[in-house]
Amino acid sequence: MALSFFDQFMSPVYLGVPLIALALTLPWIFFPTASARWLNNRLLTLQGWFIGRFTQQLLLPLGPKGHKWAVLLASLMMFLISLNMLGLLPYTFTPTTQLSMNMGFAVPLWLATVIIGMRDQPTIALGHLLPEGTPTPLIPVLIIIETISLFIRPLALGVRLTANLTAGHLLIQLIATAAFVLLPLMPTVAILTTILLFLLTLLEVAVAMIQAYVFVLLLSLYLQENV
Repeated sequence: MALSFFDQFMSPVYLGVPLIALALTLPWIFFPTASARWLNNRLLTLQGWFIGRFTQQLLLPLGPKGHKWAVLLASLMMFLISLNMLGLLPYTFTPTTQLSMNMGFAVPLWLATVIIGMRDQPTIALGHLLPEGTPTPLIPVLIIIETISLFIRPLALGVRLTANLTAGHLLIQLIATAAFVLLPLMPTVAILTTILLFLLTLLEVAVAMIQAYVFVLLLSLYLQENV
């Protein structure tokens, strides 16, 4: 029995092996791969249509240089969605509730967009630190503020994903505990609480998909500024 509601976010270890490594490999096992046949089955067709539509929508505002990131961004999107959705199953662990892992995704990808901007168009990349038409006395202050906001971006990416998933899991566990405790005392209230739990679970499924999309969308916006 869990001693604390936050015990569900501790990385499980079995025989000294951290199971988070196993959880990170599961999405790639579940993805169906294309066969040598001319016509794919319904699952492969649906998966290909979804990835194609998502990539087209994501890369619409980007130039030809940004299209090189299509495979990376689409793979990251599918990977995060799979991790978030698998973490909603009973007796499972959600790796994306770990801030260290999310920062491990956010920092290198954000840094790659900054390096690309500094390499290809340094004048435009540095120009983002100072808005056009700024009064002379405010120039030092605005440069400091924009620099801080630039370095906060990866932290915002990681914290947003972690906080949303952690809050949803905590709410689900709190309401499930309330329904279990109220069942012998007030069955009617327990049934209403169970209905609320079901609706919250549907909401959490939507949050799991939306947060993965927002993570990749913000990365594409950062890339758009530097391409």
